[in-house]
Amino acid sequence: MSDLPCTCVIAEDEALLRQALVDQLARAWPQLKIVAECEDGASAVEALAEFRPDVAFLDIRMPGLTGLDVAAAAAQVSPGTQIVFVTAYDQYAVDAFERGAIDYLLKPIVPERLAATVQRLQARTGQHDAGALAALLERLRIGLPRTGGPEPLTWITASAGRETRLILVDDVAYFRADNKYTTVVTADGEALLRTPIRELLTVLDANTFKQIHRSTIVNLKAIAGIVRDDSGRGTVRLKSRPETLTVSVPFMALFRHM
Repeated sequence: MSDLPCTCVIAEDEALLRQALVDQLARAWPQLKIVAECEDGASAVEALAEFRPDVAFLDIRMPGLTGLDVAAAAAQVSPGTQIVFVTAYDQYAVDAFERGAIDYLLKPIVPERLAATVQRLQARTGQHDAGALAALLERLRIGLPRTGGPEPLTWITASAGRETRLILVDDVAYFRADNKYTTVVTADGEALLRTPIRELLTVLDANTFKQIHRSTIVNLKAIAGIVRDDSGRGTVRLKSRPETLTVSVPFMALFRHM
């Protein structure tokens, strides 16, 4: 890297851990300018597209889009960004990272380890091996252990007027943010779920439901096709609904890896 101030995006869904990393970086790399602190993967993708930072620290496990998803998108929207994964997983992750060209930090972050990572980042030219990154991401997707969190939702209870509906999650075409709540859209109509869309991301199956816009989560099984326009945006056609859904530019990069 050059002697110019470097920029950075941090993505960590736990506020205390995010602030701890900010504080540690302030001591280990005072010249580093943090341009965005993100609490989920969707915000991180948008920040990478907007700021094109020199470095991104990405928590692997985040609601909705994981750190692996964000890194895959970064290869398209901000290819010059150096990626550092932050993970609570030990041996498998370490083995995978050490065979790749990507830095990693284990939680809890040790100051000496962070200092060594900072030195490596500062010494690099910023050029990346896209093939090595893609291979590493694939190994991590396959081999990282599942979290001990709850199983993905199977049914949801939502209201349509005075009626309460029990909806099979597999029947949902997409979810749309509606102020503090979420609209659930199926082939048969719409209902209101009294859960914010960001909280919903934590309990949906990430292999089936993907965020394609800050306000939209789509069921991949419900997609009939995707078209990219000249501006880079995408439009999703659905199998069971007449309307189309907009995929914002940063999120289009995710579909290259699906």
